[in-house]
Amino acid sequence: MNQSAAIVRTGRKFDQVLEGARKVFMADGFEGASVDDIARVAEVSKATLYSYFPDKRLLFMEVARSECARHACRHPDFPEDASPRVVLTQVARHMLSVILSDFGRKIFRICVAETDRFPDLGQQFFASGPQVERDKLKAYFAAAVARGELRIEDLDMAAEQWMALCRADLFPHMIFHIRDSVSDADVERVVTATVEMFLARYGV
Repeated sequence: MNQSAAIVRTGRKFDQVLEGARKVFMADGFEGASVDDIARVAEVSKATLYSYFPDKRLLFMEVARSECARHACRHPDFPEDASPRVVLTQVARHMLSVILSDFGRKIFRICVAETDRFPDLGQQFFASGPQVERDKLKAYFAAAVARGELRIEDLDMAAEQWMALCRADLFPHMIFHIRDSVSDADVERVVTATVEMFLARYGV
């Protein structure tokens, strides 16, 4: 990105466009969201909106990227000498807070619904969010293996298995509207089961 583009993508109007787009996309989905509605909710002109984002897909991806970045900033910090059980428990809680959030569920549905027509939509979202989490996990797993705390030969598979364990039970129930909410006890049940199963396979 050149310097002029970086300057354009800042300021109050840009933030208004993103917030307006976020509200409309979450309410109406990608296909149902119109540029007119986004401009109205953002309280900017269509010309202003197009000056930032000439394509609705670019706007959607910026909303997704900014939300993923916001959640990433909330990722828990843990001491270097913390045990895998402590670290993985914190990571599981964070991941569940993201995927079970209103935004997490809605963005997942939108990407699944639109990926056939717009493959780059799903690919770019995956790269901006889920792949970032996988890379962090793999880096931690590699360090824990080097310290003799975990025993993992295939880091990619271990990261995928971890993600799948975190999505067990509550996530599909929320995605398919089998249930409307979850309690802290529900989340802790999944967190505990996820950590226990992962360590049963990869713990030392």
